[in-house]
Amino acid sequence: MATFEKLKFVAATKPIHQPPIVQRRNKLIGKIWEQIELVKSQANGTQLEIKKYKTVKDATGNSQRIAVNKRIKPWWYQDIDGKLCISIRYGSKIVELKRGMPSIQVADFEGLLESLEIIKTEVGNGSFDQEIERASGALKANFKTK
Repeated sequence: MATFEKLKFVAATKPIHQPPIVQRRNKLIGKIWEQIELVKSQANGTQLEIKKYKTVKDATGNSQRIAVNKRIKPWWYQDIDGKLCISIRYGSKIVELKRGMPSIQVADFEGLLESLEIIKTEVGNGSFDQEIERASGALKANFKTK
């Protein structure tokens, strides 16, 4: 029973709902993961295949769920100097990770991959919660009725 004594017991319960900022962090981390996979596939010269499910009706009117490839737009572009620049997006809004500088400049796909991994880690740690909140608020403002 000596091993049982080493365990640390706590009176914690699983939360029913996650706080909104944690949900937003997880959403952004998922999108960054997609971008990482897109960079890897383009560096290897392969086609990225992430599936999403779509409900369609057949000729008889029955609904069926089918898997289709998800279209993922790259967040990076090539600037005038030939270097790659990446902007982190939350929905359609660009998240300014540093005030007044919305893009990160890298030399190649390896730098792009490294930058995305760093950003993903920092988002998970909560370093950019204010920026995510600001982008989320801007998105919500687009949906309000007059």
